[in-house]
Amino acid sequence: MSALFHYAFHVTSLEETRLFYTQVLGCVEGRSTETWIDFDFYGHQLSLHLGVPSPTTKTGRVGDHLVSMPHFGLILPLDEWQKVAKRLTETNVAFELAPSVRFEGLPGEQWTMFFKDPSGNAIELKGFRNLSQVYEK
Repeated sequence: MSALFHYAFHVTSLEETRLFYTQVLGCVEGRSTETWIDFDFYGHQLSLHLGVPSPTTKTGRVGDHLVSMPHFGLILPLDEWQKVAKRLTETNVAFELAPSVRFEGLPGEQWTMFFKDPSGNAIELKGFRNLSQVYEK
């Protein structure tokens, strides 16, 4: 990887955030103060600061479903995506779109799931058998 992605956004509780991002999503906590926490989000940096989260609306069309916009997320190798999907399911995360496959058998075949963190920030995780297929038409 030649560059790391950094994303900073608001959360309502550092303790709920810490538990969700470490125990549910499997992130590693980095530096923190009394007003923010950094996480290693699968090799990328999230900086979560106390404040009012940005509003979302269900206006993003994913197949026949509407999902929250804006949202952020990751594209993972399928085996890692399956591990995270299992952990999210086992911890009773409320999915906006439950783990499922899209474009099955077609170029760009992908597994996806949408959910929110405890502060209402929308997250999508995608899984691919081969990451070289992410941009296939």
